Amino acid sequence: MTKNLKWNNWLLLLAVVVLTVTPLIAKKGSEFGGADGHAEEAIKEIQPHYEPWFNSLIVLPGKEVESLLFAVQAAAGAGTIGYVIGLYKGRSEFSKNKNENSN
Repeated sequence: MTKNLKWNNWLLLLAVVVLTVTPLIAKKGSEFGGADGHAEEAIKEIQPHYEPWFNSLIVLPGKEVESLLFAVQAAAGAGTIGYVIGLYKGRSEFSKNKNENSN
């Protein structure tokens, strides 16, 4: 990879980080809700005296951080799946080319 392409990759990574972090800083205290929050509210309506079995190990500063972590998990999972598919596709093409060259 040339030096210019590496520089472009770093700039793209920086842009992704800036685009991810900027809304978190700009909108402190904003309400981003998820399925967990709605489920908790529904349970409290149905059974007001219900006590959870355990508490969270880490208390996050806001709902937007939960959304960010969920998005990061989704991106990591998608990246892993894409990597594995590409790896197997590359191996398949490599073995196909190897067999064609040996004949």
